[in-house]
Amino acid sequence: MASRTQPRRPRSRVYDEAVREALIIVWEAADRICGKRLKAALPALVEAMERHGHLTLGDELRVLLLSISASTIDRMLAPQRAATGNRRRRRSNGLVRSQVPVRTFADWDDPSPGYVEADLVAHNGGNSAGSCVHSFVLTDIATGWTECIPLLVREQGLVVEGVEVARERFPFELLGIDTDNDGAFINESLLAYTRDQGLTQTRSRAYRKNDQAWVEQKNGAVVRRLVGHGRLQGVKAAQALSCLYAISRLYVNYFQPSFKLKDKQRQGARVTKHYYPPATPYERLLASEHLQPAQALALRDLYPTLDPLHLLHEIRNAQARVAALVVSDADPQEPSRDDSLATFLAQLPTLWEGGEARPTHRQPSAKPHHWRTRKDPFASVWTEVQSWLHAEPDMTGKALFQRLREKYPDTYSAGQLRTLQRRVREWRRAMARRLIFGEHNDPGVVTCADPDDECG
Repeated sequence: MASRTQPRRPRSRVYDEAVREALIIVWEAADRICGKRLKAALPALVEAMERHGHLTLGDELRVLLLSISASTIDRMLAPQRAATGNRRRRRSNGLVRSQVPVRTFADWDDPSPGYVEADLVAHNGGNSAGSCVHSFVLTDIATGWTECIPLLVREQGLVVEGVEVARERFPFELLGIDTDNDGAFINESLLAYTRDQGLTQTRSRAYRKNDQAWVEQKNGAVVRRLVGHGRLQGVKAAQALSCLYAISRLYVNYFQPSFKLKDKQRQGARVTKHYYPPATPYERLLASEHLQPAQALALRDLYPTLDPLHLLHEIRNAQARVAALVVSDADPQEPSRDDSLATFLAQLPTLWEGGEARPTHRQPSAKPHHWRTRKDPFASVWTEVQSWLHAEPDMTGKALFQRLREKYPDTYSAGQLRTLQRRVREWRRAMARRLIFGEHNDPGVVTCADPDDECG
């Protein structure tokens, strides 16, 4: 058999730098969710960002962006993701406990919107001593709609008030509530309230967290992702948390797709799970047959007025205020300055370079090294290199470097190839950014951060 002598021809690129830059911006606007969820969110996010003037895409670029697969999204965003880098046993009242029936995870048989799981998340910083602020989390089983209410202390009377507040915020009627066996839930106060209001109250099995898998998932994906693990206590912390949840509820429920389990099959020790396509709670709610026409109309009227990037900007500012109130042994943190929306939008293309974007999760870091330590070897010929790139935009950095070495012999060494490749990559990124955002000076639209840069 004859051996192959011709080298394999490289596969042509389908998605260029313009698609990558647009994808990074939409990924940041979606709060850095995974590729499968981002794929589901792309049509709505792109349409909302264009409607509010944050994004300007040509027809060809929009088609490419919306046709990209989830696996390609994860592959293209891999560098950006890499850069961003004692159980308490309480015995509840036995008489009340016997009056609250047990419901397991398998007992949920595709309920209508209105049946929720509830749980408490303690913001104690890993130390259960003393009192701290708690987040009262309620998640709808059918749609995943989640409401969070901060409680100043863990107390059954405040839990009842939290349920009342949540009933006003849910866009549907509350029908039932499922909790764990915590004494804050299994007590006469909540039992009397649910009976007076005609609500169904159930509980999970003791120490079986999977019975409350819906709300347990939101404890991490929503509460911990927004608030972090620091210790919060006092009225100011509860008020700051309330402001954060008032903004984030719109962003999470209208613009954050999530998975929902379709079925689970067991073959011996192997468990196979199938999921519905990722969808936002808003989309699942509109698709529900149980939603009243007036409720659906109110949701549809509110949705076009919501700007996901404006909401994300407000979330970041609210997180900065929460982070400033975290109780720790370190020096108190200074609250971050509330940057304008235009400044926030201008940072989106390169925000991933700074690592963690959430103030509640950000760790103090050393001052970045932004100055040059060596003279730029291509400063004298960069204008000429740009002219070659304009004439042949697909020319690789290696081909450019070879042409330079032929024209200027004994000037460049082989070790300087990567330096030129980095400069070419920066040039292509700047050109892609200009292509995405157009040539306008609208303060609400992202443009090149430095108008005097070498974008072209």
